[in-house]
Amino acid sequence: MHAGLELRELDADEFLSSLDACTSVYAAAMAPPDYQLPGRHSIMERHAGYEAFRAVVVTQASAAEPDGTDPVIAFAYGFHGEGGQWWHDLVSHADSFEIAEVHVLPGYQGQGAGLAMMRQLTAGRPERTAVLSTMDADTKARRLYRGLGFTDLIAGFAFAGTDAPYAIMGAPLPLREASSRPPRLESPSR
Repeated sequence: MHAGLELRELDADEFLSSLDACTSVYAAAMAPPDYQLPGRHSIMERHAGYEAFRAVVVTQASAAEPDGTDPVIAFAYGFHGEGGQWWHDLVSHADSFEIAEVHVLPGYQGQGAGLAMMRQLTAGRPERTAVLSTMDADTKARRLYRGLGFTDLIAGFAFAGTDAPYAIMGAPLPLREASSRPPRLESPSR
């Protein structure tokens, strides 16, 4: 892990203040068509108002932005699933924590940020399970999720507006210990 990276939890207001930076990380990690970014931004904004919303970011303290904030190099968030939400209604009616987004800038992928965020995001959650979606391919992300105990609930799923197949995955909480090396992120006391 690069020196100077810091993992921290954000409340909904802090997440909303960081939403432009998170959208930029999403764009770099997923490379969606530009016309999809305003919609993704709007979805993430709406999610911040869901019950039991939790967000984490990884920042790089050694490269402060002009406004004095540390650049976001990764983010993840989720919320408690309930009726009327897409995941709950379509995928899982179980008592689930819905992990909506997990993204790391390409230059930082494979270095423990994703693992650290998944651990922090799901730590102490009261739900019985966690659910998420990822590309239905042998990617670093999918291998990470499998290492944490996620298994396929639905493979080959097609989201509206995309041609790429996705896998819907679920795991019991708490997540099992990953087989990869432990994260080496600094975690400030709050």
